[in-house]
Amino acid sequence: MAAEPQTPEPALTGRSARKRAAILDAAAEVFLECGYVGTSMDGVAARAGVSKQTIYKHFADKEGLFTALVLHAVEGVEARIGAASPVPLDPDDLVPTLRELAQRLHAAIVNPEVLRLRRLVAGEALRFPELGRLYYEQGFLRGISTLAVALEQLAERGLLAIEDPETAAAQFAGLVLWTPANRALFVGDAPDPDPEAPARLAAAAVEVFLAAYGTRAE
Repeated sequence: MAAEPQTPEPALTGRSARKRAAILDAAAEVFLECGYVGTSMDGVAARAGVSKQTIYKHFADKEGLFTALVLHAVEGVEARIGAASPVPLDPDDLVPTLRELAQRLHAAIVNPEVLRLRRLVAGEALRFPELGRLYYEQGFLRGISTLAVALEQLAERGLLAIEDPETAAAQFAGLVLWTPANRALFVGDAPDPDPEAPARLAAAAVEVFLAAYGTRAE
């Protein structure tokens, strides 16, 4: 019989925080390998090297654990995208900066762990519609908003002509991610056989983007 869930600890510091992080890491592996239905708290406990009772001290049930895992992953995606938003100080740096931004955005999203979790959340969207919406809003939409801030800063410096930063950010992300995201959907985690593909894709995306939003011929 499953152990009775216990109330989570009110404050997590030191050893307790480390144990919770270890449980989340193990849960990520098991959920990604087995899917939601195939995952058991016993399996997560065994992978984490803790008792099932210890898991219940941090998470009420499997649904609570899955929710915490997705929220943790969303924070990681947002941090990756936020780190990929430099603003150049010199107008001559615009093209290389946008290319670097495109490649960092590509690397942040086309990440094996991110892609696997994205597929997992999408596959469970009917079972957990609120969680799917949360992942979309806090992951995808916040990522677009973060990118929009960077592009708006470029526009304020007179380097881009943008009236709607959110739309421009969505278009930039689409140019960069449409092909690799679809490849990952159908091919899985297999590496791209062409190591130069991300750089070429970034260059092409920036060229099209500047044709729409550039302030001068680049």
